[in-house]
Amino acid sequence: MSVDDISLVEQARTGDRQAFGILIERHYDLMFRLAFRLLGRKTEAEDLAQDICVSLPAKLTGFRGDARFSTWLTRVVLNAAKDALRKRASHDRAAQSWGEVEQMQRAEATERAAANDWLTQAMARLAPDLRETVALTLGEDLTHAAAAEILGVSEGTVSWRMSEVRKALRDMAEEEEMLK
Repeated sequence: MSVDDISLVEQARTGDRQAFGILIERHYDLMFRLAFRLLGRKTEAEDLAQDICVSLPAKLTGFRGDARFSTWLTRVVLNAAKDALRKRASHDRAAQSWGEVEQMQRAEATERAAANDWLTQAMARLAPDLRETVALTLGEDLTHAAAAEILGVSEGTVSWRMSEVRKALRDMAEEEEMLK
């Protein structure tokens, strides 16, 4: 003679492991099938069914007996599946956002590399005195006065050279734009 679900729930609430085991054995397929239908992935359905089994002893206190146990358990599975789907959606959005950030960072790095390559090539086309001045003022972040002392020229000459560098780079960029 088979014991009904309500009696098994009452026994399981008092700590009867055998009664709890019978409940799980009797309703595990229901939990798994519903989880699989809701989640669409076997491994997630198995994980969800196992999670429900682990948390079920505590949840049994919420079973009032107003409906059949299987109806109540279906609601538990449904709620757990909704939570799992929300977590999945949140995870997917986060992963997509990270992917977009990664793509933007790669694009920015590519642009910076291209700009650095262009600048390196443009610098090679400058006269040696202008290249030295840029290397000291921009590359080494020296003041015009410090660069002038190192180069053995006046501070005004360094300022004039930097002005010439800006003009030369602007002309090179415009020339390349016209060729495109």
